[in-house]
Amino acid sequence: MFRSHDSYEKAFCYRLLLALSLFSVVASLGAEGGKEPILLEQAKQFFKPLPETMATAEFPTPPERVSLGKRLFFDPRLSADGMISCATCHRPALYGTDALPRSIGVEHRVNPRNAPTVLNAALQDWQHWRGDRANVEEQASKSVLGHGSFGNPNEEAVLAKLRALGYTPAFQSAFPEANEPLTLENFGKAIGAYERTLVSPSPFDNYLKGNTEALGPQAKKGLGIFIKTGCIACHNGVGVGGQALRKFGIKKNYWQATGSEVVDEGRYSITQNQTDKYVFKVPSLRNVAMTPPYFHDGSVTTLPKAIRIMAQVQLGKTLSQQQIKAIMVFLNSLTGELPADFQQAPLLPPKAFNALP
Repeated sequence: MFRSHDSYEKAFCYRLLLALSLFSVVASLGAEGGKEPILLEQAKQFFKPLPETMATAEFPTPPERVSLGKRLFFDPRLSADGMISCATCHRPALYGTDALPRSIGVEHRVNPRNAPTVLNAALQDWQHWRGDRANVEEQASKSVLGHGSFGNPNEEAVLAKLRALGYTPAFQSAFPEANEPLTLENFGKAIGAYERTLVSPSPFDNYLKGNTEALGPQAKKGLGIFIKTGCIACHNGVGVGGQALRKFGIKKNYWQATGSEVVDEGRYSITQNQTDKYVFKVPSLRNVAMTPPYFHDGSVTTLPKAIRIMAQVQLGKTLSQQQIKAIMVFLNSLTGELPADFQQAPLLPPKAFNALP
């Protein structure tokens, strides 16, 4: 069930007031300027360190399933033209993105939105900019049928390819309890299992765990500004975002600031609810320094500009250059280690084929 934008706005206002109230309390105790240890205790109120795994009871990550998911993730033969894999838009060298304003799928079709990073994505409450997919498993199973992504016409076409490519034994090993292991749902679960291993711990996680030396003075200053400005009303939790749906442009129309060529109405295109116009998923800021361009349409190429725009259109505030630089240093502390299993693709034939036997 979709929530109306009224509920998003109420939640935003509540979070902002709570954040500023908590900041006022700790600031009165001496937290201004990023002093320790109060800044650390304050940060713990809003953020959590990454877990070692993103597996859940519903979506476990047994080795056979992860191994299958990795092969599927990197296999371009599953697309209609044999050229597109998950890794096309979520490249390891680019921290799980493609560095394009809008992703390009099968037959060079330009998609309407920017490809977000796959790193730590399973921790988010929604997938896709419009929040129209519940988890990474659903994201995978729907993308393989997407007109602009993999371009397969229907479920049976996908399953036929999987059988022809010899994936049946791997599905049987990955889903030993299933009467019919090779299904589209299990395809999504396998890729989801692999993606749930893609955790990228960062210096900020070490800081949240109590290592106050993990962040330098400028990063701590930026963290204090990030909190005091109110950025944490949306960018909070373990993902530093990814847990909320918000209107982009609360204080000012976003396209006036970003120079967007197309005015994307966001979640409204799904719900047709007027209050959902320009509502998007709040992106996670983990690895944000490594994943330009920014926003749903990739309309902003640099992080300083993105920071300035967000302060203006979401909070109605103008940040100084010094404040922006400090926030940038803090955001750099969110750059994590690339998972080892994400740095090397599995062995696959160098060229895919289009025709099936």
